[in-house]
Amino acid sequence: MHYTKEIIKLTNIMAIGVFIISAMILLKFKPVYEVSFKQEAIGYIENKTQFEDLVNELLQEDDEQNIAFVNIPDIPTYELKFVKKQEQINQENVLLAIKNASEVTYYRYAINVDDKTLQYVNTEEQAKQVEQSIKEEYKDVKVDVIKTYTKNSLDVTGIELASISDVVIKKIEDEKKEEEKVKASTLNGVHLAVNPIQGHITSRFGSRESIRDHAHKGLDIAAKTGTKIKAVASGTVTYASTMSGYGNLIRINHGNGVETYYGHCNKINVKKGQKVKAGDIIGEVGSTGRSTGPHLHLEVRLHDKILNPLKYLYK
Repeated sequence: MHYTKEIIKLTNIMAIGVFIISAMILLKFKPVYEVSFKQEAIGYIENKTQFEDLVNELLQEDDEQNIAFVNIPDIPTYELKFVKKQEQINQENVLLAIKNASEVTYYRYAINVDDKTLQYVNTEEQAKQVEQSIKEEYKDVKVDVIKTYTKNSLDVTGIELASISDVVIKKIEDEKKEEEKVKASTLNGVHLAVNPIQGHITSRFGSRESIRDHAHKGLDIAAKTGTKIKAVASGTVTYASTMSGYGNLIRINHGNGVETYYGHCNKINVKKGQKVKAGDIIGEVGSTGRSTGPHLHLEVRLHDKILNPLKYLYK
């Protein structure tokens, strides 16, 4: 019993001592949280819970226009410390440091006309209005509204990138050019869509030269031996063998009386009766038959009448 009283007395004395020391510490020091961000101490705060609430509000703030979300690239860490009472608590500066390091993503709406971005606007309502007005005025264009994202707040301006009339005019002009191109390369309903090879034209249709006793019946295009030859249009191979003068010859029937000849081939890659499509590889450039060097002799015929290939190809 005697020892118990002594222990209680000693415990009370120690508690009083701890209280006195704590009181003395609190007279000169105060408890704070040191905040570290990206492994660097950036300041002190008093209330950790309150500060975390402020950080969460920062992530959800919408003071700026069209903020999609705010991302903080690191998580703040907190360490309890005692600092002198006169030490400044700079919670606003700590929050500002985190805010300045945050990554803001903005949203906007792109209005695309025929896959070309015509304009950016800030709200879906504005986008729908522009979309509707375009569709009412221009019936033959495709209009899409797409929500897009950007890191640059200056991008969220609603700036018009191109006028709708410019887009539509260009579309009409492009379509007209394509129609004219197809029309110019179409013979009796057959579109001669592909140039058979790329090379240098050495002898044109109708030319008279010392190497022959008649006007040239085709078009000669010089190229390296082995250059791949393509079918100018879809059709059926009607000849794939050697023919006097032509050397190795490929002949394709494209229908509607249209035929093409490919002479002096080094190699033939197709067989008689084979179906081919425009652009298919049918052979290789060579110098077989009556030839002075590697080239392709190309003929275009309609009902066996020989025509100038340059009227339809190499535009």
